[in-house]
Amino acid sequence: MVARENFVDVPLLQQREIEMKVLGPLIRAFAEKFGEDEVCRLVRCVMGDISYKLGREKAARVGRGLENLKKQCVAEWNKHGELEEEVIEDSDETLRFNVTRCAFAELYKELGYRDIGALISCDRDFSFIEGFDPDIELIRTGTIMNGDSLCDFCYRKKEARER
Repeated sequence: MVARENFVDVPLLQQREIEMKVLGPLIRAFAEKFGEDEVCRLVRCVMGDISYKLGREKAARVGRGLENLKKQCVAEWNKHGELEEEVIEDSDETLRFNVTRCAFAELYKELGYRDIGALISCDRDFSFIEGFDPDIELIRTGTIMNGDSLCDFCYRKKEARER
């Protein structure tokens, strides 16, 4: 692994902007040349693999579990006020909240890539949690990125579902 002594912590929203300025034109060009469905499937697969690995790396640094997800991940994703959230349930077994404003969706719309924003950003969430803790599941039925009025997140321990 490369030494990180010169590593600069770039805010997540800025990371996504940099990624989209590179990936957006590439995805559109590849979709035009090879077909949108196939390219989106491939991008979703690659982004899923990346996110799964990031989840595993994060868990290795901070530990698994719902409490660490809340404190070390969800809080970090909103570190600079990128999301307006309304908490519905916060218990030992479940974290359920709605995002009513998403700066990521606003950014992709501003850049002209709202149509592929979920592919680059929202779709990562499921793979990330699988890597972070396979005993936690994410349930989400809508996202602002896809035109819904809110993003409904529900992270819960899998054994809680089985009761």
